[in-house]
Amino acid sequence: MSLVEFFSSQPSLFHTGVFLAGLALGSFLNVVMYRMPRRMQQEWRRDCCALLNVPPPADLAEPAPGLVFPASRCPQCGHAIPPWENVPVISYLLLRGKCSSCRQPISMRYPLVELLTATLSLLVSLRFGVSAQTIAALLFTWSLIALSGIDLEHQLLPDDITYPLLWLGLLVNIFMLFAGMISALLGAMAGYLVLWIVYHAFRLLTGKEGMGFGDFKLLAALGAWNGVQMLPLMLVTASVIGALVGTTQILTGRQQRSQPIPFGPYLALAGWVALLWGPQITAAYVTWAGR
Repeated sequence: MSLVEFFSSQPSLFHTGVFLAGLALGSFLNVVMYRMPRRMQQEWRRDCCALLNVPPPADLAEPAPGLVFPASRCPQCGHAIPPWENVPVISYLLLRGKCSSCRQPISMRYPLVELLTATLSLLVSLRFGVSAQTIAALLFTWSLIALSGIDLEHQLLPDDITYPLLWLGLLVNIFMLFAGMISALLGAMAGYLVLWIVYHAFRLLTGKEGMGFGDFKLLAALGAWNGVQMLPLMLVTASVIGALVGTTQILTGRQQRSQPIPFGPYLALAGWVALLWGPQITAAYVTWAGR
């Protein structure tokens, strides 16, 4: 019996395994969200020093931490976190949300990201079952979670994630897992071009930059995964959710009108929904509109 046949005959075991894998990947994604922007900042500062031909400051002497090594430490006291204190969600609960060394609070973000990753991973496995689509959609999901977390905190969408996501979308659709190859190519091109046009039109009208280039690349990646036919759904969904959240934050005083709002998380959510249920949503809308 092959592994696929085994998991197909034991769906509950498969879904449980995906959920647990999601918890573990959520823990890693927390590291990515924390370390990748800081690595990027160090690289930019080193490049600036080299361009200006000035010696780098002392804090740039040490190499930036990798995404896997060294082991995680408490950002408050530097306590090295042993494996038994790094079990997703469980360790947070056992430690009562505090560092075992300095007793400073641990951000709720860590267990929330772990639970979110596990939950979305489970939904992917329930949607696509034991298939190549599930493997591809999990990689898609995990990448979008990392991008959303970084964009929310730093208003950055790193090329180190968006470019591989774009190329992977084109690759999986060579085998037409989610869209035809021509549709994927057109989706990538049109996705970038649509927001590029919006960006320049907004800048000409207002003299301000309405979004970053990372949003163009992210929508191109989402177009490569979902195909050109899903671009309207993704744009409308992301715009509506972004407008509702932004308006609510402004009205409640949590956001200033002049303060930029990251658009990446809303694009990511729209792209993820489109990958799992896009055809069903589109068909339902066509049926409703045709009445």
